[in-house]
Amino acid sequence: MKSQKGLYNISYSFLSIGEQLAKEEGKHISHAEATKALETETKKMDQEFKEHSVAEFFKKNKQMLGFYGKVRTLTMVIHEYVTNSLDACEETGILPNIDVKIDELGKEYYEVMVKDNGPGIGQDNIGKAFGKLLAGTKFHRLIQSRGQQGIGCSGCTMLSQMTTGKASKIITGRKGKKAVSLEITIDPKSNEPKMTNIKEIDKAFEGTAVQSKFKDVLYRDSEQGPLEYLRRTAIANPHAQISFRDPQGQKITFKRTINKIPELPREVKPHPKGVTVDEIITLVKVTKARTVQSFISNDFDRTGAKSISELKKRVTFDLNKDPKKITWEESEEIIKAFKDIDFIAPTTDALRPIGEDQISKSLHSIVKPEFLTVLTRRPSVYAGGFPFQVEIAIAYGGDAGRKITGEGRKMEIMRFANRVPLPFDAGNCALTHAVQSIEWKRYNIRDAENSPVTVFINFISVHIPYTGAGKQSVADEDEVLEEVRLALMSTGRRAGIFISHKRKEAENQMKRKMFYKYIPEIAKALKEITKVSEDDMKKRLEKLVLEKLKLDEAKDAEEMKRMQDKMDKDSKSSVGDGNGKKAKTKKKKGKK
Repeated sequence: MKSQKGLYNISYSFLSIGEQLAKEEGKHISHAEATKALETETKKMDQEFKEHSVAEFFKKNKQMLGFYGKVRTLTMVIHEYVTNSLDACEETGILPNIDVKIDELGKEYYEVMVKDNGPGIGQDNIGKAFGKLLAGTKFHRLIQSRGQQGIGCSGCTMLSQMTTGKASKIITGRKGKKAVSLEITIDPKSNEPKMTNIKEIDKAFEGTAVQSKFKDVLYRDSEQGPLEYLRRTAIANPHAQISFRDPQGQKITFKRTINKIPELPREVKPHPKGVTVDEIITLVKVTKARTVQSFISNDFDRTGAKSISELKKRVTFDLNKDPKKITWEESEEIIKAFKDIDFIAPTTDALRPIGEDQISKSLHSIVKPEFLTVLTRRPSVYAGGFPFQVEIAIAYGGDAGRKITGEGRKMEIMRFANRVPLPFDAGNCALTHAVQSIEWKRYNIRDAENSPVTVFINFISVHIPYTGAGKQSVADEDEVLEEVRLALMSTGRRAGIFISHKRKEAENQMKRKMFYKYIPEIAKALKEITKVSEDDMKKRLEKLVLEKLKLDEAKDAEEMKRMQDKMDKDSKSSVGDGNGKKAKTKKKKGKK
């Protein structure tokens, strides 16, 4: 009654305002006319009030998917298709062979074709994979994965029909079954796929091929273009072979450097330090547990008898209660208690790094550096409940660094998240901030910006803290920044030893040239003093110079070995599982 009375008062107020405005304009309007006018307006508003689908939202906000900027958009399309192919192959134990082709059809108009040798897609799931936004297998799972939202390939389908009005073409086939060819679009209003021209193909084909056309995009052979994206993808995925043909018809193949498929990551349970009140409410709706106690014990990571005992002391309700009947207030009590309890750090054996040997082989094959050092740090935890790990490599000389005009090279920062290159939004990324925070002069890189150096950073986690839906930059989590900095400093010291040794070698060569330049003059002068033949004096001086240089080189080598041994000892202390540490909530530091 009270709420109805309130609505009546609001309506009455609107009627009074309408009558007053009419009087001010010199018009006479009755109370009945004002009521009728209000009813008409209300009906009009009700008719205009419409529900929008996810597809319609992203259609109007495609920049949230990373589709903005002509070069960036084309690269993001390649990213989505290639990521999908890598995942499909790895999950079924197939070494990936991926072919990418880009054809120019007109001004800022291109056709993209991506083909893989994966397991293929069942006809019932083709629509979900390529024609339905937020339909995937990853978003609801706490597992290390390349994608998370389930937007990628479907986002490309929508972008194609938005910019060209054309459908995307799909061919997919499974072993022992006939391949299927079809065309697909998305109905924006319902976020449902529309598949047409469905045909069976007699020719044997295993895998998936997608062909789409895009307008208002641009191909550029640049640091943020498709070729560089595929180069970096090949570096972080040495088990994959990627072939690329650009719009000019030039072909390049990044051959696999290892023939072993990475071990699949394992799904983990949420850690008490990493959940929110809302997530508790969501989890209890799907739990099979019959009591709150068993829900906490079975559905969370690192919750044993001791933690349950601690929880009982901190909540006001009975833990034998049906979890599906938990109230918001009781969920708040649980979260508050979680913050006060010391839990063992989250399980980290679910993480799957690339590996030092694999990164080394890949970078040697593609970057061909003069010197390379690689380090995989032991797993750690950020935000109290998410396990993560950092892999760092520093390559110096050779083809390392970004090529600029002429023969010069600049420092190159290759950022990756779960093996996926992050070519955009570098300025907003924690990985870039960590590199910029290092005083490189300490490691004999005197002018870091203009040095032939490639810094490789792979951040892996069951949950990447991206700064946006475009998934191109990692948020500034304190623990992440610190781990990356420690890894950079460790590899930086190794690189510094090499650069110092190389510099000393160059100095010794200069000394050798200088000594040999002046030996004839010195020998001639000494001949006049000692009466020893000039040729004999030259031989004696050359022998003296060689002995001196050998002593210097031996001393340098001994010093380098001593420093190298120290680095090896330090690096061993950086490797481990980190599972025995307590998980504590770390407060964010304020920016100075």
